[in-house]
Amino acid sequence: MGIGDSFGEAFAKATLAAGEILPKGGLAFISVKKSDRPYVVEVARQLTALGFEIVATRGTARILRDSGVSTAVVNKVTEGRPDVTDLIKNDPPTLIVNTTEGRQAILDSAVIRRLALRHKVCYTTTLAGGEAFCIAMRHGNSNRVRSLQEIHRGSQA
Repeated sequence: MGIGDSFGEAFAKATLAAGEILPKGGLAFISVKKSDRPYVVEVARQLTALGFEIVATRGTARILRDSGVSTAVVNKVTEGRPDVTDLIKNDPPTLIVNTTEGRQAILDSAVIRRLALRHKVCYTTTLAGGEAFCIAMRHGNSNRVRSLQEIHRGSQA
């Protein structure tokens, strides 16, 4: 559970409570389903502004590059080596945004999720989650602790 004066503070606290440490830049791997492609550019721009380099699968990379976001390309699991699993094993990204649809993509994402867990990489399966990570990272880690009574008093003011 994370409680804060803002969504960013609350999400940062919830992420920490779940055992994740918010990344501070690094490499972000992004691969989204076709229906999410019109919306992925904003998340990628926010990640770039936060100091991330972007690597994406071909379809996602094309959308990002066409919108002016500098993006490297990595193969999908089924597209030959080196692929995203090699990336996670050898040079792990600090954040993964991976939305899927379709049987093969869902199978591939299971492999990616297992590797992300093994290598302690922050991972989200929705663009809303990617946006939430961006908001929390902009807020930064918060170690401010308040009792439920204090929070309740503040909500009645």
